[in-house]
Amino acid sequence: MSPGFQGKPRSAAVTLPPGQYLTEDFPVLSAGPTPRIQLDQWEFVITTEAGVKHRWSWAELLELPSETPTVDLHCVTKWSKLGTTWRGVALDSLFEQVDTAADFALAHSYGGYTTNLPLEDLLDGQAWLVYEYEGEELGAEHGGPVRLLVPHLYLWKSAKWVNGIQLLVQDEPGFWESAGYHDYGDPWREQRYQGD
Repeated sequence: MSPGFQGKPRSAAVTLPPGQYLTEDFPVLSAGPTPRIQLDQWEFVITTEAGVKHRWSWAELLELPSETPTVDLHCVTKWSKLGTTWRGVALDSLFEQVDTAADFALAHSYGGYTTNLPLEDLLDGQAWLVYEYEGEELGAEHGGPVRLLVPHLYLWKSAKWVNGIQLLVQDEPGFWESAGYHDYGDPWREQRYQGD
């Protein structure tokens, strides 16, 4: 750290993960260009470790029961945004008909982005496919039409423009994990990079 540099001040009224600062805006960070997906061409596919595919179209996704989670977001670039409200489908609903012995998942996005997660972190009310943010249609810059939302992990695990989950018996690193980011990414343990 440079002499005299203290970083951005924290609010004394909130508890943030170590090394994070509070922001009121919603920074836009992406690993590549923003894909534009037509809703009539959008689909989401869960592929089991045996190769069995479960597919949902945009219309079929909207037919599933929706939830409106209010969650805090923590980005590996050190900003946190508190009390964000989303609307989408819990991954529990999608996995009801999926028969798997996998322990890991690799989320895939339009544009080629991937990120790995333990399957248990996507279930039991911990993750959603979201299509609205603060009562509005989710904009493409924030991952619309649909992004993965896994708020207990750093935000790079909440893949924008998500279009599928590949179930795996063994863990496989995604885009940022292959470049040195932590495989898990718990903000409360500051798991930013491999070895943290």
